Amino acid sequence: MERNLSFNLHALTARLDRAADRMLKDYNVSYSRFLALTLVGEFGASTQRALADALGVTEPSVSRMTGVLTGAGLLEAGPDPAGGNRHRLTLTDDGKQLVTDGLRMFEQRLAALVAHSGVPYAEYAAHTERLLASLDHFEREGAK
Repeated sequence: MERNLSFNLHALTARLDRAADRMLKDYNVSYSRFLALTLVGEFGASTQRALADALGVTEPSVSRMTGVLTGAGLLEAGPDPAGGNRHRLTLTDDGKQLVTDGLRMFEQRLAALVAHSGVPYAEYAAHTERLLASLDHFEREGAK
């Protein structure tokens, strides 16, 4: 079977996700939960609805996840000051530390992987940003 870019990107992403799960075992959190914490702490997903949208999952799924993360002492979920049935999400100090440590670890390991491949890191990062920007553009245009 001939491999192509679309398959290779999918395979790379899947393998990186599995590797991330393995790396996070020492922190007792899955990559999907780490991603949720990162979206709350670094990208402003401050409600369960915003987090569900960012993760591409349902609100009940996020509700279960935030319950686990709250129980683990990594996340706080309280009533939204704007009212309604929304829950405001914030990281605890332990959650903030986990996100900081995890992001640093992932960046170091990815930089080492990219360096080992012989691909210049700055070029790879720039091309990845351009691809993401193009995807954002196409998704916005498709929504019109």
